[in-house]
Amino acid sequence: MTRLSQMIDAAAATLANAGVAAPRVDAELLAAHAMGTDRGRLGSVEVDAGLVAQYGELVARRAQRIPLQHLVGTAPFGPVDVHVGPGVFIPRPETEALLEWALAQRLPDAPVIVDLCTGSGALALALSRNWPDARIIAVDDCDSALDYARRNLGDTRVELVRADVTEPALLPELDRSVDLVVANPPYIPDGAQLEPEVAEHDPAHALFGGPDGMRVIEAIAALAVRWLRSGGLTAVEHDDTTSERTVECFRRTKRFDAITARRDLVGRLRFVTAVRDDTNLMGTQGDDGQGVEA
Repeated sequence: MTRLSQMIDAAAATLANAGVAAPRVDAELLAAHAMGTDRGRLGSVEVDAGLVAQYGELVARRAQRIPLQHLVGTAPFGPVDVHVGPGVFIPRPETEALLEWALAQRLPDAPVIVDLCTGSGALALALSRNWPDARIIAVDDCDSALDYARRNLGDTRVELVRADVTEPALLPELDRSVDLVVANPPYIPDGAQLEPEVAEHDPAHALFGGPDGMRVIEAIAALAVRWLRSGGLTAVEHDDTTSERTVECFRRTKRFDAITARRDLVGRLRFVTAVRDDTNLMGTQGDDGQGVEA
């Protein structure tokens, strides 16, 4: 018999040598997955040969930089867990800052919400938990991602739409009726160097947003202008190098006020929020129509 603590120590060393960013955490999460328990319930217990072999295989695959979430089959996102795997973007902790901002907003009791580039449906699922009476429309154009979204959203009222968010005439029936538009779009500039877990396993279609990373963001800003009611809100995630460009993208529409660059959980400028304001057609806030979250 082998003690679990020894297995985890050895696995953490293996993962560290492979360049995994959080080797101890991943070693413990893989152990919890193999044992069918939570990470917090792991103890220094003895395990049999079958579990040793199963755990060793998981660790070996993680050392090949296969994403942890692919190995365990799920990814946590705020208050929910979603099924993920090859063919769908894995939701990141960075996007939880956008989610927290959205959940803090005052919306009608039964708001209309649109989640663009929904991927696994993580944002739509978390928002549906907070607003169970909302009409939520989640949009993506990737069939494999939509397969995961259907699985994750199957017990909700969220409407899934297969469509390209860069289509200017998308969903005209939503014009001037939406309370909140959120998006975690492809925004990485083409050619950026990425970690193996991302470059080799996340779909490129969900990552790259053109030479400057702004192609899809610009399309989303145009859709938000058309869909949002006066006073409606939007929040769009962006690359940590393109905050100013994203702010300018919304300012150019001349239909938004309170345009604010906001930070993620580690303090990097990560998403921009804005308010549709028909009383202020210049979309100004102070002198330049923008602010930066402290």
